[in-house]
Amino acid sequence: MITRVTQTMMMRSAQQNLQASAARLAATQEKAASLRAISRPSDDPTGTADALRTRAEQRSVDQYTRNADNGIGWLTTADTALSTASNVLRRARDLTVQGANDGALSPTAKEAIAVELESLRDDLLGIANTAYLGRSVFAGNSDAGVAFQADFSFTSAAGSTVQRRVADDQTVRVDADGDAAFGSGAASVFQLLTDIAADLRSGRNVQARLGEIDDRATKMVSTQAEVGQRQAQIERAEEMLVAQTGSLEARRAAIEDVDLGQISLDLKMQELAYQSAIAVSAKVLPATLMDYLR
Repeated sequence: MITRVTQTMMMRSAQQNLQASAARLAATQEKAASLRAISRPSDDPTGTADALRTRAEQRSVDQYTRNADNGIGWLTTADTALSTASNVLRRARDLTVQGANDGALSPTAKEAIAVELESLRDDLLGIANTAYLGRSVFAGNSDAGVAFQADFSFTSAAGSTVQRRVADDQTVRVDADGDAAFGSGAASVFQLLTDIAADLRSGRNVQARLGEIDDRATKMVSTQAEVGQRQAQIERAEEMLVAQTGSLEARRAAIEDVDLGQISLDLKMQELAYQSAIAVSAKVLPATLMDYLR
């Protein structure tokens, strides 16, 4: 059976080809204008699913990065506070050494040392209540506002800690144990300095107190070492997050974005194809509207 090709069929076929070419040109122009390979899910369902997964991972990494930044702020604050506290305690030890020299000191001189020791005690109490963003760095999850009350009692419950998640399977403690560093109540460094000042006023020799000061200084340094270790851990995690951020962005760009050079070439080719289709149709279908499209 021979199928007769009519003028109408030729025109309809030419029209369909032109519309298809125009559609491809429009799609390429849209990509060139937006520089996005996927403007709507129907453009690339598989690519869209990959892009959504990648963006979800990016949001997680962004949150972990914020957590790491916050954790570094906590740990840096605690480390600085412990360094300052150690310096204050060294000064208190020097004063205690001076005060232990009974034969060379008058009661007035001992009183002056006692007053300075009490001042150092108050300084230590203020340092122990150091806060970061309104929360004490030595009181765990306590909502008391301070780590130590005026009676030197510790406000945090045992085992109460502040954690920051910096990876799917990694959390880091970002607070410092105030009870370990400063002690609490009658066993606190604050009470120790109070007792030394009282001993000086009562005429009791304070030589024996030096060992207590050294013991408290050792615990303070040990707490600071733990803080430094966790700070190094969270900094390593942050470095990994930075690398992961770059990798995920490269993956997202490969899925969603277009190459500027390639899209420019594609656009030129589609424009040429469309113009060629118009010209060919005008030649094949003379004496029609196609003549005026040349």
